[in-house]
Amino acid sequence: MVFHVTLNKAEDGWVVAECPALPGCVSQGRTEQEALENIKEAIAAWLWAEDQKAARSGDPGKPEILVTV
Repeated sequence: MVFHVTLNKAEDGWVVAECPALPGCVSQGRTEQEALENIKEAIAAWLWAEDQKAARSGDPGKPEILVTV
């Protein structure tokens, strides 16, 4: 999957990375490269958490089917 990410320099010098398509998915790093690596981890964690919420709210009588993207 491909996501657009924004990078902004914070007042404290850190680089803040945000994925606008995923509300609240934000990370940071000392450099742009570190911020990009960290936002990749944040995106994976965000998607996993949303999947877990959806799985818990699903119909217990229906079988789960897992797909890899």
